[in-house]
Amino acid sequence: MNVRTRGTRLVLAALAAGTAVTLAAAPATAAGSPRFLAPAEMPPHPTSAWYAGPVTAGQPEHPPVCVGEALPSISSHREYWTEYDTNGSQVTVVERDEQRAKAFAALLRRKIADCAERLMAENPDITATQKNYGKIRVEEGATVHGLHTVSDWGSSDVSLFSVGRDGRTVTYVRWAQMGTFAHAQVAGFKATTAKAVNKLY
Repeated sequence: MNVRTRGTRLVLAALAAGTAVTLAAAPATAAGSPRFLAPAEMPPHPTSAWYAGPVTAGQPEHPPVCVGEALPSISSHREYWTEYDTNGSQVTVVERDEQRAKAFAALLRRKIADCAERLMAENPDITATQKNYGKIRVEEGATVHGLHTVSDWGSSDVSLFSVGRDGRTVTYVRWAQMGTFAHAQVAGFKATTAKAVNKLY
């Protein structure tokens, strides 16, 4: 669907967030914490290695587009970036029980599924197109969505999002770069998502 959305450059900044890392934040390295993606497990970049900041307790400094307002304070996150225009993030939440994790994963998927429409309600100068890339069979399952945004001032960005769950642990993974859906590394991102969910506990 094509959606006219209302927004400022802050929305596109959220889509492209990930190049800056807050190194002073406290790392989330407690024993038993879920493992996060290694930089090399992100979708391959043709001309750059991937880099990553520390696994950090709490919500990301720049809330991820689509789901930022839904992330609780018990989140842990990690930012990823390349030397060029591609970046990503992973946010993981360990709930008290499996039922709460199931409900939280469903909430994130709803937030992603209507993301373009919500951008439309808030921002006047962005056009957004959304795609559903389906499910991945891994642990309790994962889903993948894509979002392409074009601004009136000429910027064009594409993002891929996934939500996966294993037991009482839920993870959200994001990949983004300048470009269109033609540049989206869907197959590579699905492989990255499967690796992320397999690392949960």
